[in-house]
Amino acid sequence: MNTIYTVGYTSFSAGEFVRVLREHGVGCVVDVRSVPRSSYYTDFDSAVLKETLKENGILYRNYAREFGARQEDASLYPNGYLDFEKFSATAAFEEGIGKVGAGYARGYTFALMCAEKDPFNCHRCILVGRKFKELGYSVVHLEKEKTETQEEIEERLLEHYFPNRNQLSLFDTRSEEELLSEAYRKRNAEIGYHIEEE
Repeated sequence: MNTIYTVGYTSFSAGEFVRVLREHGVGCVVDVRSVPRSSYYTDFDSAVLKETLKENGILYRNYAREFGARQEDASLYPNGYLDFEKFSATAAFEEGIGKVGAGYARGYTFALMCAEKDPFNCHRCILVGRKFKELGYSVVHLEKEKTETQEEIEERLLEHYFPNRNQLSLFDTRSEEELLSEAYRKRNAEIGYHIEEE
């Protein structure tokens, strides 16, 4: 089973970031930010980061179109925020999945990068990581002091939105799988990029 990593850079220095990538054998960083710049973390501006990674034998790719949290297609915002399920069914998103899959076939290991340090609060996990898990990848989120799997994130989702799910209920007959899908939708509603009302 292929392992795909995700990482939020805001808890790392550039040196720590590279060290963690190398420890996990990452050969290519896929930047999933829609705007690959940072006013506060300038080491992670795309041009600077690309050079840093290159010096350490790691490729850099920007997949804003394929995986970015801000998309231009208004139909992807039926409720005013980016609908992750709709977006993950688009040709652009599927193209991104295909490119990563082709990279694994050539022997690369990937890390999806965004800014947010907690994957629970980031689309790289709730949108992209979810899809890779569904496709059979092992998804591991790299944090400063620990790692967290997508399965552990899913347990957090269930605990967050359905903390009393294990109590018998005559009124809610949904399976754990159905509850998890609903938890993903609720998280999407909370963290999805909102378009401004005109």
